[in-house]
Amino acid sequence: MGVKGFVEGGIASIIAGCTTHPLDLIKVRMQLQGETHAPNPNPNAAVQAVRPAYAAVHTTAARRVSIPLPPPPPPAARAGPISVGVRIIQQEGVAAMFSGVSATMLRQTLYSTTRMGLYDILKQKWTDPTTHNMPLPSKITAGLIAGAIGAAVGNPADVAMVRMQADGRLPVAERRNYKSVVDAIARMGKQEGVTSLWRGSSLTINRAMLVTASQLASYDQIKETILDNGLMRDGLGTHVTASFAAGFVASVASNPVDVIKTRIMNMKVEAGAEPPYSGALDCALKTVRSEGPLALYKGFVPTISRQGPFTVVLFVTLEQVRKLLKDF
Repeated sequence: MGVKGFVEGGIASIIAGCTTHPLDLIKVRMQLQGETHAPNPNPNAAVQAVRPAYAAVHTTAARRVSIPLPPPPPPAARAGPISVGVRIIQQEGVAAMFSGVSATMLRQTLYSTTRMGLYDILKQKWTDPTTHNMPLPSKITAGLIAGAIGAAVGNPADVAMVRMQADGRLPVAERRNYKSVVDAIARMGKQEGVTSLWRGSSLTINRAMLVTASQLASYDQIKETILDNGLMRDGLGTHVTASFAAGFVASVASNPVDVIKTRIMNMKVEAGAEPPYSGALDCALKTVRSEGPLALYKGFVPTISRQGPFTVVLFVTLEQVRKLLKDF
């Protein structure tokens, strides 16, 4: 019972994660749009632009010649998911859509395998032997526990994945250029300390608890409701319907935490300099103050676009894997 649940969940999660990776990359890039601490490719540009006018005024003081400065450029319009995807392909190539896929595979191996396996164990223990159903509060509790433990185990891969996905938006001179997830984790540990591998772990755990509780619990609950009321048979149609609904619930519940988590994990901390964010609350407050409350739902369209297919692939694959491993 125990090991089998981990194997089934791990296989389904890895397939789902790799299949929907480009959508997750677009989501991360959109969540970082408008970030006030985004790196400036040439921080001295403004100073250099002023110097010619400043020099002209003093070297030709008799004629009092001055060169007017051009007006500052308007803020860039927020790009949608399709625009972001097209821009990534144009600027970085098609292969860039799979930047960080090795980290995704490791993350799913650690995080999702753990949470799916633990949820299955708790589900078996807490299911009523007479009705063969588990009450919704028990499902939510099982999801919260499984998500928290899974996130703690998989946080290093999560940090590596976010950084590898976001690297292409940095100026060329400032890119980290991780070769693989192993290289990313090794360099972070060496350059920033081992604790950097668990940067944003509190947010990762909170998000994982929300996602696992809403995703797994709602899938089981919706599936049971459909079958108990005879709306559909236990087959592909039921699995797709229940999983897509579960993906929507998980997206709504987790998006604000996901935005903050992405920004904290991606922030670049220079030696001797104050970090852009001192913590999750500070990041949330600065984001809301500078970009408005709806910024916490930035990237929601790609989130649901990714979470929907991911959840469908996850549970449809899981149901098929269960059938294949039924006799083992």
